[in-house]
Amino acid sequence: MAATHTKRYFLVGSNHAETKYRVLKIDRTEPKDLVIIDDKHVYTQQEVRDLLGRLDFGNRTKMSQKGSSGLSRAVSACGIVGFVQFLEGFYIVLITKRRKMADIGGHAIYKIEDTSMIYIPNDSVRVTHPDEARYLRIFQNVDLSSNFYFSYSYDLSHSLQYNLTILRTPTEMLKTETATQSRHEGFDIFDEELSNHGGSGVFGICSDPYMKYVWNGELLKCVRDIVHRDWLLHIIHGFCGQSKLLIYGRPVYVTLMARRSSRFAGTRFLKRGANCEGDVANEVETEQIVHDASVMSFTAGSYSSYVQVRGSVPLYWSQDISTMMPKPPITLDQADPYAHAAAFHFDQMFQRFGSPIIILNLVKEREKRKHERILSDELVAAVGYLNQFIPPEHAIVYIPWDMAKYTKSKLCNVLDRLNVIAENVVKKTGFFVNRPDPYCSVIRPDEKWNEVGGIVGPAGRLQTGVLRTNCVDCLDRTNTAQFMVGKCALAYQLYSLGFIDNPNLQFDTDAVRLFEELYEDHGDTLSLQYGGSQLVHRVKTYRKIAPWTQHSKDIMQTLSRYYSNAFSDADRQDAINLFLGVFHPVEGKSHLWELPTDYYLHHRNTMKLPLTKRSYTFWWTPGVLENLPLPFDEVPITENRKKMSIKRFSKCDEETNIYNEFFRPYVLTTFDDIFCLAMTNSARDFMPKNVGSDPSPFTVRKPDETGKSVLGNKANRDDTVLQRKTAASAPPPPSEEAVSSSSEDDSGTDREEEGAVSQRSTPVKITDVGDNPKTAEISAQSTKDTYGINLSDVPSETDLQIYTRFVQLGLCQHRHDRRNLKLTSKPLDTVLKLNCISSFSQDNIYEVQPPKVDRRSIEIFNAHIQAGRGITQPLGKEDMFTYRDYFKNRYILLPCPAPRIV
Repeated sequence: MAATHTKRYFLVGSNHAETKYRVLKIDRTEPKDLVIIDDKHVYTQQEVRDLLGRLDFGNRTKMSQKGSSGLSRAVSACGIVGFVQFLEGFYIVLITKRRKMADIGGHAIYKIEDTSMIYIPNDSVRVTHPDEARYLRIFQNVDLSSNFYFSYSYDLSHSLQYNLTILRTPTEMLKTETATQSRHEGFDIFDEELSNHGGSGVFGICSDPYMKYVWNGELLKCVRDIVHRDWLLHIIHGFCGQSKLLIYGRPVYVTLMARRSSRFAGTRFLKRGANCEGDVANEVETEQIVHDASVMSFTAGSYSSYVQVRGSVPLYWSQDISTMMPKPPITLDQADPYAHAAAFHFDQMFQRFGSPIIILNLVKEREKRKHERILSDELVAAVGYLNQFIPPEHAIVYIPWDMAKYTKSKLCNVLDRLNVIAENVVKKTGFFVNRPDPYCSVIRPDEKWNEVGGIVGPAGRLQTGVLRTNCVDCLDRTNTAQFMVGKCALAYQLYSLGFIDNPNLQFDTDAVRLFEELYEDHGDTLSLQYGGSQLVHRVKTYRKIAPWTQHSKDIMQTLSRYYSNAFSDADRQDAINLFLGVFHPVEGKSHLWELPTDYYLHHRNTMKLPLTKRSYTFWWTPGVLENLPLPFDEVPITENRKKMSIKRFSKCDEETNIYNEFFRPYVLTTFDDIFCLAMTNSARDFMPKNVGSDPSPFTVRKPDETGKSVLGNKANRDDTVLQRKTAASAPPPPSEEAVSSSSEDDSGTDREEEGAVSQRSTPVKITDVGDNPKTAEISAQSTKDTYGINLSDVPSETDLQIYTRFVQLGLCQHRHDRRNLKLTSKPLDTVLKLNCISSFSQDNIYEVQPPKVDRRSIEIFNAHIQAGRGITQPLGKEDMFTYRDYFKNRYILLPCPAPRIV
């Protein structure tokens, strides 16, 4: 809430439960300086009402006049974006409308829907300037209601792996003696604190943000050291989408989050390559998070994430758009024999992601006129130079692949080749899981699972290294390549969480359709932000299944992108430079629109020679190589820990208490407002209405002639039998011989040959079932009706034993139907005895120990049963006091307003 009178603004902020309040005082009598006083006291609801009442009463102009007020509300807001100044006084930028986009571990992620700018100085002291209005219009060209996100309790600038491992790192993940010593110095104390609080663990943390992905860092710079950290709201720019998979009634959320870099940021042709500090254009960090939504806690839930990066080629290069050509020529701006820009860039990546750093370069290799190949040749030389000085096991991996060439070829399947690359990449980098490997991976091992890299510990897995994908624009080809890598990583994530029994996902399934739609929204958003139009080439284009209407849309998107680059990108670039603080208006100097170029704004080191020159051979930051493959930012070194302030959230803190978010007893609310999270996509949107007996999202369904999705053919159906087993499926088979794994890829190129007998499709021609031959005939007929195939091959001896065992178990299970069945002459003693395959002594799949319930819980349950029968217990003193306080607050006190700024 914002209240104002002639001399001050009062900003009153509260938590969601409205039990704690903080107050900021902003002086309005200063024409150009920003004077803010942070009241360190934490107010209660009644205290803040008394404070506002005294301010209102003390500032009334005429006490005898009814209706007069010395305090008026200016605006109600959800947060502060920051403070900005041009040539006059300061403005405050407030978030006035928000929308919930995702939920990760109980932490809500919001999208900014609307903002408001308020001029702080009073009209009586305002000093006007003729160019102030123009700067204000340029600043407002950055539409904050377009893909800007924030969270009150979750750090969006860091990855999920960083947020969950920065406080504790397993011993085997630490490589150096210094790191091990620091763990004993700082982290044993933290474990002791957890034990003192009942061992509840950490619900979330809030550390210093990674300013590279924070877009309002310059707007908060003037108040960062003055106000409490709860007032600082860091926003990111990019994309955030969340989809829901329902796997046999078990909800699984798939979240895709993209963080756009705020350094060397701009539009397509105006920002190319890298600056002298290693920041590249169009650098975006994309993270996909998969978690079981049935448990929404970081300590008790199961979470997995995978991160990949896109960005321009880290060289000094540009394109001249003054000629108004569709493809302006690529020029190298300056010679860089020692790969200065690339060294800075890859040093940043080693610090944040560890090793290996894998480059997937999708630019053209063979051209009649040398155009894109200029970048490839220079990048190869830079990577080769830098790899000379680092250990071979941590060398930068370079993968060149001319995607455009293979797209035109009729003999090559582009996505098959990308799938092979994706498998190799995911196996090298690994992925993050906050839980140890499931026991099903031991019972039913997969040959690909043992080859997955990263760091594996008793507490889970860590991703080490990252894939860096680029083409010339990092838009269309890059998004398709990232989708294929993300699809491969999604299969491993679902397998690690126990939802599928082999790490393989196929096209034309509901899960992949949902994931593809999520990535297309992600690509369209990033393309609009950088190129001015949506994607031109999509995944369906490279699969060559796009409808004929897609070609006309591609032409329109190309024209829209060309128009945006030619006419509107310059204004957008000026707005970004002003918003990010790259340009600061100063009285008496050139204005932003008068600059012939913004080159020196983004290449600050060129304005002055550094006092210490960076080494040409030791091009990395000290300490980075010693901790590889672990990222340097995640190593718990004492020096790094002193630089950051970490706020730990337990499950009892109000910031992360879901109860406070949904239950507000003194406010009139509606379900539409409370449960405002609407999934962008859901598996039901891609699942046909008549799915038959197979509602699994991992079943291949291909469209028929009418356009409806139907189950796939025989080959595809055989490939997805194993994938239809999920956490809610039947227990594992009693013999390992019954499990057969498949290493086929998405396109089906490695499918089983026709006529080959598969162990998954068990024939039904059985002679050992019983004396009655009608049993086998009925079984064969039901199989034909169900699967639509005729089984005439003679089964193997192993299959006969498995099927015989299955039939005998069924006969023993349904004892009440034995009168109607003609049983075999075999005695029941011949039935094989089941052995427990679990390594756990209790709570295995055959025996469950009853839970222990304390006495108080039993009493509460019995009282609930009695109340349902109409027998109520007399109220105690505490109940009467609680009801009296509720009645007093409900009907005597005024209704509590929403969080707002005064």
